[in-house]
Amino acid sequence: MSETIRVFAGDCTTTFDGARDCARTHRGRVAVVVKPDRTVLVHDADGYQPVAWLTRPDSLTVETDSGGFGLVARADDQTLRVVANESSGWVEYPVTEAGVPVGSHPETGEPLVRAGGAVVGLDSDARFPLPAGATVLDDTCDECGLPTIRAEAGDAFELCLDRSCASLDDAVRERFDRAWTCPDCGSDLRIIRRGGRLLAGCDAYPDCETAFSIPAGVVVDECACGLPVFETARGRRCLDGICDRFAG
Repeated sequence: MSETIRVFAGDCTTTFDGARDCARTHRGRVAVVVKPDRTVLVHDADGYQPVAWLTRPDSLTVETDSGGFGLVARADDQTLRVVANESSGWVEYPVTEAGVPVGSHPETGEPLVRAGGAVVGLDSDARFPLPAGATVLDDTCDECGLPTIRAEAGDAFELCLDRSCASLDDAVRERFDRAWTCPDCGSDLRIIRRGGRLLAGCDAYPDCETAFSIPAGVVVDECACGLPVFETARGRRCLDGICDRFAG
């Protein structure tokens, strides 16, 4: 869901006070930007850097009336005050995360962008988390029409962006469940999700608590310890990230 950004403009007196800085006061016709995370930026006509700012304050108070506007932002021992001597006005606009375009939503038609670790919709609360290292492809899912992704977790899988349509966990489980043996007790390793992580965990749990996070990479070899070796973006590694028998 989009949030909002607020912009105030006018002849303002801006005062910043902090324990490590003496109080600074400016007056001029400025634009004050209040971001969704409450960061306040005061811009004048000179250069790109704000006259004053306070990043993610602990508290923010904004007052508006027919006579103008005023705001106070506080973070620890820092206080930023902006008071309009003469108001030019204020507006509020919807904003979203900005990212790389990856297509459109098949149901709503809204643009989809990749922003950080997810694909998000620009006009709704649509959000699709991405597996680590995943690539969004140009193709679309035959079932729902959303973009497809390529994700590596022992093998390379091409799946729907929507986990409820095609689950990476299910794909990895079908390919690797019971494929490896626990080095501590000899039981099968099962593909499970625990604590938000995809794991190869011992089937004898809780008697044996051995479990390994499955890295973003593909299996290319077998380690001297018997576990698989993965080719990852950082090079080759044993499934056991601290294996003392892995030759590299």
